[in-house]
Amino acid sequence: LGSVIAYFTSAKFLLYLGHALSTWGDRMWHFAVSVFLVELYGNSLLLTAVYGLVVAGSVLLLGALIGDWVDKNSRLKVAQTSLVVQNSSVILCGVILMIIFLFKTQLLTLYHGWLLTLCYILVITIANIANLASTATAITIQRDWIVVVAGEDRSKLADMNATIRRIDQLTNILAPMAVGQIMTFGSPMIGCGFISGWNLMSMCVEYLLLCKVYQKTPTLAHKSAKVEASELKQLNVKKESDMKPAEGVQLIIEKDVAGFEPQQEKEVGCAARIAEPFITFRDGWVAYYNQPVFLAGMGLAFLYMTVLGFDCITTGYAYTQGLSGSVLSLLMGASAVTGIMGTVAFPWLRRKCGLIRTGLISGVAQFACLILCVISVFMPGSPMDLTVSPFADISARLFENEPLPTIASPEPERIFATGMPNLVNGSIAPANSDPEMSPEPVPLISVSLLFAGVIAARVGLWSFDLTVTQLLQENVIESERGIINGVQNSMNYLLDLLHFIMVILAPNPEAFGLLVLISVSFVAMGHIMYFRFAQKSLGKQLFVCHTPDPKAAPDSSPPGNTSTV
Repeated sequence: LGSVIAYFTSAKFLLYLGHALSTWGDRMWHFAVSVFLVELYGNSLLLTAVYGLVVAGSVLLLGALIGDWVDKNSRLKVAQTSLVVQNSSVILCGVILMIIFLFKTQLLTLYHGWLLTLCYILVITIANIANLASTATAITIQRDWIVVVAGEDRSKLADMNATIRRIDQLTNILAPMAVGQIMTFGSPMIGCGFISGWNLMSMCVEYLLLCKVYQKTPTLAHKSAKVEASELKQLNVKKESDMKPAEGVQLIIEKDVAGFEPQQEKEVGCAARIAEPFITFRDGWVAYYNQPVFLAGMGLAFLYMTVLGFDCITTGYAYTQGLSGSVLSLLMGASAVTGIMGTVAFPWLRRKCGLIRTGLISGVAQFACLILCVISVFMPGSPMDLTVSPFADISARLFENEPLPTIASPEPERIFATGMPNLVNGSIAPANSDPEMSPEPVPLISVSLLFAGVIAARVGLWSFDLTVTQLLQENVIESERGIINGVQNSMNYLLDLLHFIMVILAPNPEAFGLLVLISVSFVAMGHIMYFRFAQKSLGKQLFVCHTPDPKAAPDSSPPGNTSTV
């Protein structure tokens, strides 16, 4: 009994509990805000698309600056500030959305609708601030705090990373289901109120949990501080040849950030202050490029350039192939199970073969499963037709001068230039189909192989994700974890943004097979980059799988690299 109580009061469990509360609120909000924006704008996807573009662009541009802010401040201050900003923004958004739902008709008539437009802009802006704060929280907790709590035990770090991912997988499925039921049996306004109330309660509990974890882990109060005027300068140039530290030892100066008083800086001109964010942005990306795990990070980012996931794009394609919503929900549940299997396989593979080889095995497993997706493109039932121009739907609308749907549109269910089905109001009819005619049955061989490959590949995908995450944790010096992981997030968002642009350029179902082939190609390129990283790190021992000695230095550090873990 004493050991059970000790576990439930340990810093590790409190960290899990705080992450579960935070992730649950995040997933509910990310699901609901898209639905709210569709509901508000006459069932058009325009506001949702604008929101997605703003979020992706903001993290892409500000990821390095957010990471730099994480590095320059004490851990507790960063965690508390990002937590309060994130939850307060969501609460404020919920209140504004409730007001819009209540007084939408009146707002539409005031100032010719400009007041309502201003409310939309305000909601998207505040929601974007919440996402940026969430990014800061993820960097500081999942990339920094967890490393310190695990101490020098890398097996414990691997287990904690895997547990965090399992929590993510479960909340990805359960949280949208919960808020979806509330919105279905209640109303969107009740959904807004529930989410606002949840975030208020969650913020208070998470704040207390952060303080408890901080108290139980004294090493969190100590953080590596830079003593140079330019924080990233030393990472942008090679080390001096006469500096030869012992392997596995990082030459850093430990400072207590809370008590560290930097030297009084000289007065900086206005131009220098304006240029500082741009310099930080540049130095962050250069530092990321110079990291020994750069190729591994790029390999992970390339996996975001894919339509082979359970997002709105693949779901829309599935509807055009005749799959019902209930079948899709079962497939999403199966993908969550295989994702959890990947998080279970990761610690076991790491113990048996080492961290770097775990990434290789995971990559091979993922790519092998995605071969099924490639085969599905050429099977009966596949709508792929390269004779149909991918721009046909867009050009037809442009030349016909068809207007965009508006709030007062007599056909609110129309989706502009997607070529995908209408997913609102429960309609599953394929795009451009005649509702009075029953669609011909589509052979399910192709779509079955597609989703079999996507679901099976989740095992390798999440194991690979955990591998690269731990490589970044172990091989990036403590004082630069924030900015390097911030740039990594920016890279992920960049490739994710490119995949949406790819779909916009080829939106019709006949081109989806081509998107599948492009996606698999990017996954292959990502794993080739990781293979190159592994080859440089392990050399001739790359394919020698052995059980690593826990007392010896792990194989996750490339030759000549240093680690702070």
